[in-house]
Amino acid sequence: MLKKHSQLFEGIFVALDLFVVTFSWLIAYWIRFSLGVLPIDKGIPPLRDYLPMLVFVWLIWGFFYKKAGLYKPSRGKGILNEIFQLVRANTVAVILLLAATYLFKEKTVPISRLVFFIFWGLQIFMSTTSRLLVRSILRKLRRRGFNLRYALIVGTGPLAQNIATSMIANKEFGIELLGFLANKEEFLKNGMKYEGPNLAPVLGSYESLPELLEKGGIDQVIVALPLSDHDQLESVVSSIGDTIVDIKLVPDIHKFIQLGSEIEEFDGIPVVSLASTPLDGMNRVLKRVLDLIVGVILFILFLPLMIMLGLLVKLTSKGPIFFTQERVGLDGKTFKIIKFRTMLTDAEKNGAIFAVKGDSRTTLLGGFYRRWSLDELPQLVNVIAGNMSLVGPRPERPVFIGEFRKRVPKYMLRHKVQAGMTGWAQINGWRGNTSIEKRIEHDLFYIENWSITLDLKILGLTLVKGFRNRNAY
Repeated sequence: MLKKHSQLFEGIFVALDLFVVTFSWLIAYWIRFSLGVLPIDKGIPPLRDYLPMLVFVWLIWGFFYKKAGLYKPSRGKGILNEIFQLVRANTVAVILLLAATYLFKEKTVPISRLVFFIFWGLQIFMSTTSRLLVRSILRKLRRRGFNLRYALIVGTGPLAQNIATSMIANKEFGIELLGFLANKEEFLKNGMKYEGPNLAPVLGSYESLPELLEKGGIDQVIVALPLSDHDQLESVVSSIGDTIVDIKLVPDIHKFIQLGSEIEEFDGIPVVSLASTPLDGMNRVLKRVLDLIVGVILFILFLPLMIMLGLLVKLTSKGPIFFTQERVGLDGKTFKIIKFRTMLTDAEKNGAIFAVKGDSRTTLLGGFYRRWSLDELPQLVNVIAGNMSLVGPRPERPVFIGEFRKRVPKYMLRHKVQAGMTGWAQINGWRGNTSIEKRIEHDLFYIENWSITLDLKILGLTLVKGFRNRNAY
C-alpha cells in the first residue's frame, strides 16, 4: 500500500510538472512575440517552429527533476529545501538547453534567447507555486487524518523520543506513531509502562517485532537503538525478514556530529559524514557566482569612494595606502587580506595584539574607518579573486588561531567554508572585541544552515543595519 501511494503521488507530480513546463514554454513564446511589450526585429517565427523543442524540454526537465530527488516522498522534509532544488534544477536545465541549441544551431530552428530567459523565470515561479499548492493540500489532508502512514519505533532512548516528539509536533508529515519497542530487560522490568514523556505506549520488546509486523497495520519501522543496544541491531533487522514495510535506520551518533550529517556512498557502501555542510558541489558554484556578480557590482559602485578614502589615508599619515595581512580561510589555507591602512606602520613592532579603545597606534582617520568598516572595502578585491566570499565567518590571523582552537571547541570547523566580509555573527553584533565563543556559535549556525536565501538575508541586513562596528577601535 505504501509503495502504491508513493507511485500514485509520483505520477501526479510528473503529470503536473509536464503540464507546467509545457504551459511555461507556450506562455514564454506568447510574451516574447504576441504580447507586444518587447521589440521584434527579425519577424515573428511561427509557433510550430517552437513546438518540437518541447520534446527536448520534457526529457531534460524530467531528467534533472528526477536527479534532484523531486519525485521522492517528501514527508519530514522542509519546503525551503524543495524550492531550492527546484530553482537549481530549472537553472541547470535551462543552461543545458541553451548550450544544446547553440551547439546544434545549424541543424535546428533558431530559438530566441529572450524566450529562454522568460521561460526560465516562468518555470521557476510556476513550478514552485504548483508544488507549494499540492504540498499544502497534502498537509491539510494529513492533519485531518487522511493519507497517513503508521510507524513503529524500535528503541526507547533519547534518540527514539526525539523522533517521536517530531512526529507528533508535525502532523503535516502524515506519520502516526503506534508505539515503541524496548529491549527485553527494560520491558520485563517496566512492562507496558513507559517512563519517558507520554508519547505512545511500549508495545513489547525487540523480539516482538516479527509478531507485530505479521498482524499488519504498520507501514514504517524506524530502528533507533541507543548505542548501548547496538549489539542487538543485527538481530532486530534480521527479524524484520522479507516484509514489505518501509524500514528506516537512525544511528545514535548525534553526539559525534560536528556540523551537519549526510549519507554518502563509497563504491556502493553507505558512509555517514559527521561534518558535512550544504556548501559543497553545485552549491559552492552558486555561491561563487553570487560573489562574482554582486562583488563586481559593489566594486564599481564603491570605486569613487575607495579612491577618495585611499587619498585621505595618504594625506593624513606616512606609509602605504593599503595594508595586507596574512589570514586563514577555506580549508585552513592562508591568504593576504587587503584593507585600507588604519594604523601606524610600526604598530606591531612589539608583537601582534588586538586594538583597544583609544589605541595610540591608530592613524588620524583610522578609528573612524574601522568604526564604519570603511577600511574593509578593498576586500571586494579578495572576493572577486576568490580568496573570500561576501558572506562567511570573518578570517582570523594565524597567530591567534592556535590560542583560540585550544580555548573554543570546534573552532577550526569555521574554516570548512570561505571566509567572508560579513556574516551571521557580524550582523548579530559579534565582531571586533567580543566573545569568541559567541562568534563561533553563530559561525557554525551559518555553516550548518547555509543557503543562497540566508546569504541574501545577511547581505540585506548588513545594508539595513549599516556598516558601523561599535566594537572596533
